[in-house]
Amino acid sequence: MPTKIFVTGVTGYIGGDAFHLLEQQHPDFEYAALIRTKEKGDYVQGLYPKLRIVLGSNDDSEVITKESAWADIVIHTADSSDHVGAAKAIAKGLVEGHSAERPGYWLHTGGTGILTYFDSEVRKVHGEHDDKIFDDYENVHQLTNLPSAAFHRNVDEIVLQTGIDHFDSIKTVIVCPPTIYGRGRGPVALRGRQVYELTSFILKEKFTPVIGKGLARWNNVHVYDLSRLFGNLVKAAIDPARKDDKEIWGEKGYFLAENGEHVWGDLAKLIGEQAFKEGFLKHQPEVKALSFEEAVNTPAGFEAGSWGLNSRARALRGKKVLGWVPQEQSIQDEVPNIIKSEASRLGL
Repeated sequence: MPTKIFVTGVTGYIGGDAFHLLEQQHPDFEYAALIRTKEKGDYVQGLYPKLRIVLGSNDDSEVITKESAWADIVIHTADSSDHVGAAKAIAKGLVEGHSAERPGYWLHTGGTGILTYFDSEVRKVHGEHDDKIFDDYENVHQLTNLPSAAFHRNVDEIVLQTGIDHFDSIKTVIVCPPTIYGRGRGPVALRGRQVYELTSFILKEKFTPVIGKGLARWNNVHVYDLSRLFGNLVKAAIDPARKDDKEIWGEKGYFLAENGEHVWGDLAKLIGEQAFKEGFLKHQPEVKALSFEEAVNTPAGFEAGSWGLNSRARALRGKKVLGWVPQEQSIQDEVPNIIKSEASRLGL
């Protein structure tokens, strides 16, 4: 019997690129994808004729529960870090449809916005440096026991508890990416958010925004490398020898995905300078300091808030346990491509 995979978010940036890689690596698998509209479903099926389209959204709990019971592996990427109902529906389907003899695997997508809790709620600072660096290996317990009030934590708790309470039959893992960059290979969404919105802001507003002192740092990863991590986890899921590997699934199943970090102020200045150098701006953009409140009230909205927050960690578990090796160029080297893609999107 072929392995059955249920994917949410295949029309999104993360899910689309991960599905692209998996479909290439495992063309013999059976795939089903949750897609909200028939129009998008027809478009995606035209590109992937063997893909079974499941019409529905994260709010369609019965649909998600049924498909999670059907699948051997659930890859959840559609608003996955914040939609409680979808997480509960996946957990219910996995519990109902799997056993120790036929375990189900849940590859859940979180986000390192969870680490901004310490700036926003504890230190209450924006644009300041922080020495604290988390890791997902020796100190993974710090990640799996973050405060309940932390961003994304309510959904993380559902995934982790499901994997702990039902370890024999449900193997859970949280993939936690930071700022993602690189042109996606999925069927619909091709761009990331944080650095792309920053670039778009600079091109439209013609100045370089820096929140506070601009010293906050955030990790980053190329979307291809993130997809490789999903690919390595799928390989582990279909390897009988790794079925009960507690270094992958359950209580320690928390995988960061990063290949370096950037200082938000420095990255913004680099984008502004490069945009001017390539002729997308007529003048060298002025650097303007914004408060956190001013930033989130700009057209960039909520995304702008991250430009003043720290989210620092080291991705060690994927390398040590799965042999994951990031291969793509740095976010700084990708800046010219990001500028060109955003300029094209804006019609500049």
